[in-house]
Amino acid sequence: MKNTIAIASLALMLSACATVQPEATTLPEQAAAKVEAKAKAEPAAEPTADSLLLDQPGMGESGAEPGQANNQDALPATVLTNEILFKLMAAEIAFQRGQWQAAYITALGVAQETRDPRIARRATEFAMSMSQPAEALSAIRLWRELAPHSEEATQYYLGLVILSDQPAQAQPLLAERLEAASPQERGALIVQIQRLLLRAKNKATAFDMLEQLLAPYASLPQTPLALAQGAFANDDRQRAFKEASSALKAEPDSELAALTLAQMSADQNASVAVLTQFLDSHPQAREVRMAYARILVEQKQFEPARAQFETLLKAQPQDLEATYALGILGVQAQDLGSAEKYLSSYIAALENRPHEQRDPTQALLILAQIAEDRNDSTGALRWLEKIAPGELQNPAYFSALLKRAQLIAKQGDLPAAQNLLKDYASENAQQQAQIILAQALILREAGLDHAAYSALEAGLKRFPDNTELLYDTAMAAEKQQQYKQMETALRRIIKLEPQKQHAYNALGYSLAERNLRLPEARKLIARALELAPEDPFILDSMGWVEFRLGNFKQAEALLRRSYALRPDVEIGTHLGEVLWVSGKKDEAQQLWRTALAKEPDNATLKSTLTRLKATL
Repeated sequence: MKNTIAIASLALMLSACATVQPEATTLPEQAAAKVEAKAKAEPAAEPTADSLLLDQPGMGESGAEPGQANNQDALPATVLTNEILFKLMAAEIAFQRGQWQAAYITALGVAQETRDPRIARRATEFAMSMSQPAEALSAIRLWRELAPHSEEATQYYLGLVILSDQPAQAQPLLAERLEAASPQERGALIVQIQRLLLRAKNKATAFDMLEQLLAPYASLPQTPLALAQGAFANDDRQRAFKEASSALKAEPDSELAALTLAQMSADQNASVAVLTQFLDSHPQAREVRMAYARILVEQKQFEPARAQFETLLKAQPQDLEATYALGILGVQAQDLGSAEKYLSSYIAALENRPHEQRDPTQALLILAQIAEDRNDSTGALRWLEKIAPGELQNPAYFSALLKRAQLIAKQGDLPAAQNLLKDYASENAQQQAQIILAQALILREAGLDHAAYSALEAGLKRFPDNTELLYDTAMAAEKQQQYKQMETALRRIIKLEPQKQHAYNALGYSLAERNLRLPEARKLIARALELAPEDPFILDSMGWVEFRLGNFKQAEALLRRSYALRPDVEIGTHLGEVLWVSGKKDEAQQLWRTALAKEPDNATLKSTLTRLKATL
């Protein structure tokens, strides 16, 4: 694609396949997330007696609210005195003001005094919201003491104990739960326990616990799978592979077992062997085929990967993951018709499923780029306008906004483009600078070079150390033949960011182009080459300064290397001139013919041919 859509992270894009759905969590993890969200949200409201979960005149006369205390746990019939109410209100107000410790100590003291589990729960929330596990665990222990049948309190307790330095405290409770579970529930519970233990700091201790807990249930299919994952987390690849192999042997039709064995295999080729062997006998195994397709992408086997995703989509025509993947792979293969077809279908499907938690931004940006590359500005704008602002000034939305302004300007409505940028309110200094750069680009593309330069100069007064503004101002100054201003801006960049190779290169090339201070120009470009040895444009600059110095042989070698890395029209024009003055006119003319076919209106090429009186 002309403006190059980045496909470098293709494997990463496909591994996510545009989904933003959270990874499944165990019940203790869910409980912790719930507490944090609730605790962070509640302080915004003014505390009242109702918000403190108290009934008047006595606490505990009505039933507990769902998730707070099990109906089997009787609540205390403590009278809500003015003193208790004052303490609870003070705790809430302290928490609102950021004084979590005062809030926690007060709430915990009231819970101990009243023996009300709901207040112990609130103390837990105060500590959890501030990521204070030790204090939270103290409050949870009191909560469990006051409400021994509370499932929620037990879940919080398990989550925090596992994360503590003494995870073994949870072992008796976990063993009790496994024993009490019904045969239908036990398998799911094994998986939950294994995932919970993955969060333990000491992986070896966690794996020992897992082995002991699951020893009585060795015959269950979930046991070897859980042990495989536990061993893998403990960096015992041999044990992990052994357990996963046992799981697949016990259940040869299990997709989960096949996927686990592939994960535990020694390398990617071994994983592929496991997956393909399973697919030979289970061609409808969707998750296994999806895993295989992703590995093919990671191995850059894009065409075989496309075939696998097409098989998946044929089996499930509404599969969003396969649809998105085929769109991205179409871009990679430069099959833009296919890319557009699949990505359009993906966007249409998301619009028909408003509850899908998938981010359409990448697909919309690619579709806009495809439309722009075929000069369909209206189509590109239609896609870009679908990108939602989101929260916290979404960077993708901001990028889309800049592109929309550029396209509107290309359509000839310069005031509308400028107003779109002007109306975007941002407190972010970097975004404000980007808006100035975009305004200057729009003016430059409209042929208003002087206005663009003025806009950049005004921008620099607001953001004098923004290197992007400095660079664009330097380039605009050069076009206006304001060489002193150009050099000042580039040297400012070199001072601010001495590792920024483009500033050295731009200044060196400008001097070489004007045939000025050539030794200094060569020194500047040499520094740029140290920072980016394989940059074709810097190699071109060095070739050009050597040509200006009369070192034709060195110039030719550098420019040939540059042109091999990137057959750019201006690089080809420079190489052609070196060949021409070196007596290799036929080769020079051939290079220029190629360049002319690519860009017949290129100003550098035209001026070079005119100056040398060369005919093609």
